[in-house]
Amino acid sequence: MDMAPHLFTIYQQLLSLSQSMLRLASQGNWEALIDMEVNYISAVEKLSQITGQQPIPPHTQDQLRPVLRHLLDNEAEIKKLLQARMEELSSLIGHSNRQKSMNSAYGKLAGTVLYPAE
Repeated sequence: MDMAPHLFTIYQQLLSLSQSMLRLASQGNWEALIDMEVNYISAVEKLSQITGQQPIPPHTQDQLRPVLRHLLDNEAEIKKLLQARMEELSSLIGHSNRQKSMNSAYGKLAGTVLYPAE
């Protein structure tokens, strides 16, 4: 049985999902990205099951190589965008922690009148 047409369909599905995920990450639509990632992982698992049953012929591998390269490029770009988002969130958390510490320190002085030392 020639599995090439089925493989091409799955790889095209993966590429479509990957491109959509990259678009969502570029737009900062993180919740939709996470939802779509579930579908992507499911398609990868399906591909893994199929390729685990029998090896992919070399000529089919050659035909799939450009799609795989595109998938890897998309994943690298998504990873960069996610890293930038993680850094942004880390900065926001750090700012929030500093604000909390300041509020705590100044909160202890609430109602206290301070006079200059003579």
